[in-house]
Amino acid sequence: MTDKSSLLRGRRTKIVSTLGPASSTKEMIRTLFYAGVDVFRLNFSHGSHEEQAARYNIIRELEKETGKVIGVLADIQGPKLRVGDFADGKVVLKTGATFRLDLDKTLGTQERVCLPHPEIINSAEPGCRLLLDDGKLCLIVRKVGKDYLETEVVVGGPLSNHKGVNVPDMVLPIPALTEKDHKDLRFALDLGVDFIGLSFVQRPEDVQEAKDISNGRAWIVTKMEKPQAMQNLDSILELTDGVMVARGDLGVEMPPEEVPLAQIKIIRKARSLGKPVIVATQMLESMITSPTPTRAEASDIATAVFEGADAVMLSAESAAGQYPKEAVSIMNRIIARVEKDEEWRKLMEATREQPHNNVADAIVAAAQKICQTLDTPAVVAFTRRGKTAQRMSRERPNSMIFGVTPTPESARKMALVWGVHPYHSVKVDDPACTVEQMISEALRITQEYKVVKVGQHMVVIAGMPFGQAGSTNLIRVVDVE
Repeated sequence: MTDKSSLLRGRRTKIVSTLGPASSTKEMIRTLFYAGVDVFRLNFSHGSHEEQAARYNIIRELEKETGKVIGVLADIQGPKLRVGDFADGKVVLKTGATFRLDLDKTLGTQERVCLPHPEIINSAEPGCRLLLDDGKLCLIVRKVGKDYLETEVVVGGPLSNHKGVNVPDMVLPIPALTEKDHKDLRFALDLGVDFIGLSFVQRPEDVQEAKDISNGRAWIVTKMEKPQAMQNLDSILELTDGVMVARGDLGVEMPPEEVPLAQIKIIRKARSLGKPVIVATQMLESMITSPTPTRAEASDIATAVFEGADAVMLSAESAAGQYPKEAVSIMNRIIARVEKDEEWRKLMEATREQPHNNVADAIVAAAQKICQTLDTPAVVAFTRRGKTAQRMSRERPNSMIFGVTPTPESARKMALVWGVHPYHSVKVDDPACTVEQMISEALRITQEYKVVKVGQHMVVIAGMPFGQAGSTNLIRVVDVE
């Protein structure tokens, strides 16, 4: 039988790890879990539904085997814009040359290629930029025709079949969900995933569309990777359940010097709303081919932790890299080391959000103060949908947060939330659950995980009657005897 205390992460910031060709066996998924993964990401840009289902089933078997809640994030591809095919497979565009993009499906040449996206042609104006192949090439629109764009090559280079197109200067009249995305989204929801990563969001309406389809079955995690999304940040954050700083495409469409500032802004605003935020892309990029990270990458992870991100994420490092276990392990070590630093603790206290003017926020703010004054090892938040634990997380307490819920779905969602150890307990699956029953269950859980010792205190918060949304109104200090 697994020692439950060994499953507690020695950190509060969570780790999201992408599964792929290098990490899809049961043995490797188990290895990554024990190395520190809290949430596994299924990337629907690659792989079949059958492959994703097999990965999902392994995760759920592992969850049952270990008794520790594991979250699953399904990342939906979104409207990826690409050029068509070239007669020779690729061309080399010379700086200063004229290059035409049109709707003609004839194979491309040195002078032109098909751009099978009429919405780009309809939205373009002279002076707009087109960034190709992750920003390696740059074209400027000089003339807009009915079914073509005539451009000047500002930054040249090789361009091959199906390379991506980014349009930072345009708001395209296309939804965030394509026909493929709709199929993938419904498949992922039927699987039972906990989070949906929504790609290439431009407007709050994009988020609402996904939320309407999900209908509460999964949290929507909006990926911030478009300048237009940054312009609508406040309205998007109001709607979404969580947010991802997707620095890859964001770094293509925004100047590099703007990306760190965007990261800080997104994290601060998400924290103020108590919504989980993931920092992603190239965190340990060199570890795709190297067993150790660069010092800059270690600092990048540390910076996200100091900024108060709920989670940091591995992409190709764990999905296709040569050292997936090592990447998770070093990320785990960096986070744990930063969170032991006194300056990190001071920063968490200095950036603590002020409670909103409501009973629930007043309760969790008081709980945080009690935890700090009594130096309590744990605060136990009883919650049906996870909101009480989220509010407690927003306070960034030094105590471990146990999020105890009667539903496995809510427990899995809390796997992404900073500092929360989710726990599924059937013993509180009753609206008539009493305070005494809650305290008894809190004592059992914290002692099962060897967190609270005799003579110490713990704090219990809940809503009474239990399970009523928005009713967090109870706080109790418990002496452990």
